[in-house]
Amino acid sequence: MHRDPAPLTARRHGPLKGRVRVPGDKSISHRALILGALAVGETKISGLLEGEDVLNTANAVRALGARVEHRGEGEWRVHGVGVGGFAQPAAALDFGNSGTGCRLMLGAVAGCPITATFDGDASLRRRPMRRVLEPLERIGAHTLTSSDGRLPLTLAGARDPIPIVFEPQVPSAQLKSAVLLAGLAAPGETVVIESEATRDHTEKMLAHFGAELRFEILPAGRRIALTGQPELAPQPIVVPADPSSAAFPLVAALITPGSDVVVEGVMLNPLRAGLFATLAEMGASIERIEARNEGGEEIADLRVRAGPLRGVEVPAARAPAMIDEYPVLAVAAAFAEGVTVMRGLKELRVKESDRLAATAELLRFNGVAVDVEGDDLIVHGKGRAAGGGLVATHMDHRIAMSALVMGLASEKPVQADDTAFIATSFPGFADLMRSLGAELI
Repeated sequence: MHRDPAPLTARRHGPLKGRVRVPGDKSISHRALILGALAVGETKISGLLEGEDVLNTANAVRALGARVEHRGEGEWRVHGVGVGGFAQPAAALDFGNSGTGCRLMLGAVAGCPITATFDGDASLRRRPMRRVLEPLERIGAHTLTSSDGRLPLTLAGARDPIPIVFEPQVPSAQLKSAVLLAGLAAPGETVVIESEATRDHTEKMLAHFGAELRFEILPAGRRIALTGQPELAPQPIVVPADPSSAAFPLVAALITPGSDVVVEGVMLNPLRAGLFATLAEMGASIERIEARNEGGEEIADLRVRAGPLRGVEVPAARAPAMIDEYPVLAVAAAFAEGVTVMRGLKELRVKESDRLAATAELLRFNGVAVDVEGDDLIVHGKGRAAGGGLVATHMDHRIAMSALVMGLASEKPVQADDTAFIATSFPGFADLMRSLGAELI
């Protein structure tokens, strides 16, 4: 689908003040729709992220035979068809820009005796799917057509799914989740052995719907065993605010002098809270207010006040807990005093863009000294940034938002060449930031 670029410029315009709630968590939203579709009966979802990525997942489960109803802002109902119950779709499933939606749905379809074609936009067509397809083929699915393991691809699901023991070569919640979703339809136990723990939303939500899982902590990582062929029972789901989206107003408040902002209801799952831990090490003022638990997830309101930051070293082991937040962390690092080293960012090279290269480019275009050494990003912070750059966003929503956050505190305005893709994860981003006092034109 062709769309005109939507450039946007951010400029410094005084402190940011106020309370906001960012959209619902994207990871939880995808999973709520998929597991609702695999349950028997009606699942009620509130707070669903209504960005393009999640809406494409909603369209996909609808095309596969589930009944999906929109009842009002964030309010959805999914009438599921049961494990292994997906129907043959009449047309290709289009996931737009969403790698998460596509990879999770590959897993969900792999356990069903149907054939489906998966497609997406130009950015998603460049992203690798081979490492997801390999374990799904061991379970019994077959890739019928694909170019080099990329979209568009046609997958024939397993007629008799086989439980497997799978040890991912790289830490990936999407890969783990795809295997567990396919394993739902297999008899016996499907096992995933992780060398290091990745975000566990799929496991928590599977348990919420009544699936039987066993966990074992290993000397290095953990073992997850799922008992196959459960009857998933519908459960209400309240989607918490997305920490990856909260990162943008939060970092903007930290680096814009005089700012005092509260971001409400943010999910603080320890496997997603790497950014908050890193910013705390940098000296950020982030206060947790009214910590609580909803649907098995830790959440709290976060009060953020501007103040000086210092450079730190971010270990590679933290990458899975903050993989989507590195671009905006790099912006915070530019405004810190001293060097910030972010290690082990290989996964950033296969995101919506080569996000590692795009992040380095974003900083350089705005007068910040930055080095890329292998898979490490090194930012030489000076406590300020010149700005004045035109940032190529490469169809990447997080690069676009990071550029605009930088412009709110830099000496000269910063322009993002195209912000249309922000709607994939954060609809209403510009208006929310303006409500805090940001100047975006």
